[in-house]
Amino acid sequence: MTRTAKIVGLILVILAILYLLSTIFLAGRIDRSYNTVSVKAPYQHSDRALRLLDSIRFIADLHCDALLWDRNLLKEHNYGAVDIPRMLRGGMGLQAFTIVTKVPKGMNYTSNTGETDQLTLPFILAGRPMRSWFDLSQRTLVQCMALHDFARKSEGRFEVIETKADFKNYLSKRHANPNITAGFLGIEGLQALEADLENIDRFYQAGVRMMAPVHFFDTELGGSAHGVSKGGLTPFGKKAIRRMQELDILVDVAHASEAMIDDILRISQKPIINSHTGVQATCKSVRNLSDKHIRQIAAGGGLIGIGMFEGATCDDTPASTARAIKHVIDLVGADYVAFGSDFDGAVRTHTDVTGLKLYVDEMLQLGISEADIHKVMGENVKNFVLQNFPD
Repeated sequence: MTRTAKIVGLILVILAILYLLSTIFLAGRIDRSYNTVSVKAPYQHSDRALRLLDSIRFIADLHCDALLWDRNLLKEHNYGAVDIPRMLRGGMGLQAFTIVTKVPKGMNYTSNTGETDQLTLPFILAGRPMRSWFDLSQRTLVQCMALHDFARKSEGRFEVIETKADFKNYLSKRHANPNITAGFLGIEGLQALEADLENIDRFYQAGVRMMAPVHFFDTELGGSAHGVSKGGLTPFGKKAIRRMQELDILVDVAHASEAMIDDILRISQKPIINSHTGVQATCKSVRNLSDKHIRQIAAGGGLIGIGMFEGATCDDTPASTARAIKHVIDLVGADYVAFGSDFDGAVRTHTDVTGLKLYVDEMLQLGISEADIHKVMGENVKNFVLQNFPD
């Protein structure tokens, strides 16, 4: 072996070691720094809340980005918001695991383009499969595979729900054994399609059951609330929405511009969802729903997930989420509102997943009835999945 070859080999070995060290230490550090909570566990409850909690059999949440991070969800962590042991400890019945594939640099609520991407380096550092480093559709499929892998390795503690039959079977098992939990897959931003409608079917086959046309920038489907155009659905977007609904994939209008929400409501043949939002009435923000859209989503039998972070509620307390929930209940009734935390979405959430029961105290203080609290905590999501998932 020549001296040059030895030097090249040594350099490659050093690079491999540095890469391995970065996957072990740096990726986890990024997760710790981005995913924090304002009220830390353990959580305390009033006596009245504890009595009500004893009767709550199903808790659900419509938005969590835990799959984005290099985190083993089978083990309990002292950072972030979600893992399967904490889901079990918090009594979680169903968690939506949403997939993020691209985030622009300098991300803000006002105006972003899709020209840059902050996720390429984290995907590399986390040791994700090389095919996902620069391909958004592969980033989606890799995260889908990760959740299915956690289910396979969970020894029956966790299931991925894809159909009504799956869910009914899971509910039956959970009635006999409450120490199991489940999740389903969604996508946050259909830049993941790479402008190819056939990817809707590919993602469906991978288990995805909820899709949001946009995230923080405009896509081929239309305008984000945080994009440049603020426009409605494009012709491609209309085709995508129709194909999603043919497959019984839930259409999620989170982060959509007002014009896009109008267009989706106009052409939709099925109930739609907003997986994580606030309401304009309690927190004026471009990412939050107006009363007009709350009424229209409810009129179509849809569901609104209320967020648990300051960007959605203009405060960092569980009380602010409860106020938004009460506004929806007062406006359209309790059948159309649920939790949509945005756990592990690179935001500071009010609590982690074990703290969802803390919101019972806040809702009771606002005078929300116990029957309505049951609906918000999870019954609405349970009924929505039973009615709207594929057969």
